[in-house]
Amino acid sequence: MSAKDDLKSRLSGNKPGIDAEAIRALSDLLAETGLTEIEVEQNGARIRVARAGAMAAIAAAAPVVSAPAQAAAPAAAPSSGPQPGAVASPMVGTVYAAPEPGKPPFVKVGQQVKEGDTLFIVEAMKTMNPIPAPRSGTIKEICVENGSPVEFGQILLILG
Repeated sequence: MSAKDDLKSRLSGNKPGIDAEAIRALSDLLAETGLTEIEVEQNGARIRVARAGAMAAIAAAAPVVSAPAQAAAPAAAPSSGPQPGAVASPMVGTVYAAPEPGKPPFVKVGQQVKEGDTLFIVEAMKTMNPIPAPRSGTIKEICVENGSPVEFGQILLILG
């Protein structure tokens, strides 16, 4: 029986509370599908399971457009956290750089922004969520493509 079938059979019962076996089945489903997190709700019980190291791995694996000179500098020590000024996605979804198709983007590299200015919109579950600037500064680098999927913790841009 696959992890998905096991999960369905465990959640179809009317047991109150959280079932440890259902959590194990969700964990197996994460491994089976390659997902980083999963959440289910049934019969009043909600279970959310996420891989422990997934968020750090996602942030480290975020696509970053870099200049050739930066790529040729392997002597720099790897940082233990996100780059200073990095603005990360607070959710999983699709990122949009403009308020609607055909409109200019919210921000461009080199642009000055104030705290609270909208940088992007992340669509999650058919809801448009504006991503505000956490502080004032200059856009140093945009790390995502318009319309691309983003993960929780993925770097969207670098604010200087």
